[in-house]
Amino acid sequence: MNAAQPAQPAGTTAPAPAVQSEPATPAAPCAPEDVRRVACVGAGVIGGGWVAHFLARGYDVTAWDPAPDAEEKLRRLVDAAWPALEQLGLAEGASPDRLTVVPTLEEAVSDAQFVQESAPEKLELKRDLLARLDAAAPAGVVIASSTSGYPMTDMQTRAEGADRLVVGHPFNPPYLIPLVEVVGGELTAPSAVGWASRFYEVAGKSVITMEREVPGFIANRLQEALWREALHMVANGEATVAEIDASITEGPGLRWACMGPMLTFALAGGEGGMAHMLDHFGPSLKAPWTRLEAPELDRELYDAVVRGCDEAADGRSIADLVAERDRGVIEVLRATGRLSGQSTQEVAK
Repeated sequence: MNAAQPAQPAGTTAPAPAVQSEPATPAAPCAPEDVRRVACVGAGVIGGGWVAHFLARGYDVTAWDPAPDAEEKLRRLVDAAWPALEQLGLAEGASPDRLTVVPTLEEAVSDAQFVQESAPEKLELKRDLLARLDAAAPAGVVIASSTSGYPMTDMQTRAEGADRLVVGHPFNPPYLIPLVEVVGGELTAPSAVGWASRFYEVAGKSVITMEREVPGFIANRLQEALWREALHMVANGEATVAEIDASITEGPGLRWACMGPMLTFALAGGEGGMAHMLDHFGPSLKAPWTRLEAPELDRELYDAVVRGCDEAADGRSIADLVAERDRGVIEVLRATGRLSGQSTQEVAK
């Protein structure tokens, strides 16, 4: 907002106001391609995954988390992720030794050229933390939140420099899954959104720059719909946890790894494409195939889902499952030619 014009003395004629434009966001300290130091605030599963990713891309990373054992857990996470990152391919100079863990938020961001916030999903916490980050980070440095669902408009309300705050929503684990969704809030400058999107691309991510805010963004809304229907099926005894997982991993999940649901359905229309598919299958949209409302997560449903996952793990630890997942995703990425530097000939082999 422009500052209010001073009142004119009575009986005088005010001069015609000069045409003023909205203030521009201060220029970022450097171009996205020139970033060398990243600050990661919050070092849990998501924040730690970001740390591992940025380290693997050759950045110096400064991290802060208020938990007393945060550094120990963070370094364990990075060590556990490093074999997968080596398979993906490390940037020149990449090393876990380029991680520094500091005791205060202010120290973490004091010389940062980009800030990634990954605090727990609590709106009041996010509002306060983003305001603190804005007050402490160098002028013009873009600050991104890893929020899973809050619109930035709801989170930037207490920050004086709200124009540099954006959402940079990753997927777990951030060091392995390429996607990051970028979107600003009502007070965010378009230049900050553009800068963040370009930075993530330089940092090796696959970026969707959203034109408008929507709670949960894009991918979370899609996977949430599937998740809710899965809970309904378990709650009603229509399918087991194992059957639900197998229905995706042995079915549409294999297609989705190569092509999204829209193009996948378009192929179902044969030579007629999506138009034929809609003509043929459109009436089934009225069929009671989904409920699209969250079931009551009562103790019975809670226990059934937890028990089913324990049975599916079949004695494997979380670490075993993480390693298995990482190997699987890497093989899918390799098979579909999405590893950087992989040629078409290599994929064909």
